[in-house]
Amino acid sequence: MIVVIGEILIDMFQDYERIGGAPFNFAFHLKKLGFPVRFITRVGDDGHGRRIIDMLGKNGFNLADVQMDSRHATGTVRVDLNRRGIPHFDICANVAYDHLDLNIAGLSDAVGAGMIYFGTLLQRTDATCRQVQRFLAHTNRDARRFCDINLRPPHVNPDALAGSLHHADLLKVNEAELAEIQRAFDGPAAENDVMAWLMETFTIGAVALTRGSRGSVFYDPDGPVASPTVPSPAIVDTVGAGDGYAAILAAGCMLRMPWAETLRQASDFAARICTIAGAVPDDDAFYNDFRHLLKGETDGR
Repeated sequence: MIVVIGEILIDMFQDYERIGGAPFNFAFHLKKLGFPVRFITRVGDDGHGRRIIDMLGKNGFNLADVQMDSRHATGTVRVDLNRRGIPHFDICANVAYDHLDLNIAGLSDAVGAGMIYFGTLLQRTDATCRQVQRFLAHTNRDARRFCDINLRPPHVNPDALAGSLHHADLLKVNEAELAEIQRAFDGPAAENDVMAWLMETFTIGAVALTRGSRGSVFYDPDGPVASPTVPSPAIVDTVGAGDGYAAILAAGCMLRMPWAETLRQASDFAARICTIAGAVPDDDAFYNDFRHLLKGETDGR
């Protein structure tokens, strides 16, 4: 079981709207690939919220994990794309997911999950930060804690960043986020020293560093594994590409696939996400080329 906690929201593009949010995108991909997933989130009792609940139900999610908030609206984000399809996000504050309750009954079995996925945007308030950190502290130590850093200024809580890094067993971070971590915690300036410092300082077992057009690098005690970017034939936008990469990274981790193959598949999947509008596809056939992950060898490392 993979337990995902975090936001689901409405991405509002200039001409259309899509359901999004990094934790939702991650959970949706893994669900479509056939993994057992619990997605714990909160939406408003409004039109957006009802649309989200309808979509989650149709795609097999347990709606008991979706909290309904009568006082706060469903989260929304204005997404502006530049000429290369790269987004700028304007994120609405004090919305339903900022009031996610991780203390309620029904979450006790989540502590036995094989993986817990969490990010930092959900923890932008002190209240949710305390809840998430407490939740992570009480999960089974055998569960792999996957932290996907998602720094969207000004929605950055320094306590959440520090706590999340300390809890992470597997971390996904991009170059801009890594630079922010260096500045926040006085990390070394030399590029060759940063990853060793990060993993040692926060006791992180493995880190995936995404580098845009220069591909990605995976670091663990066995040494780095590099993967080039897979060219995308026709980029519509890059929204959710990192979330798609994270989903395949998690799948490879759960199946104990060789990291080199996992990164290759993750890069391919991220490139294909760039060929659709928004972060998740409308057609399940999108996943056909990747469902073989469930049939692959699991003893590669």
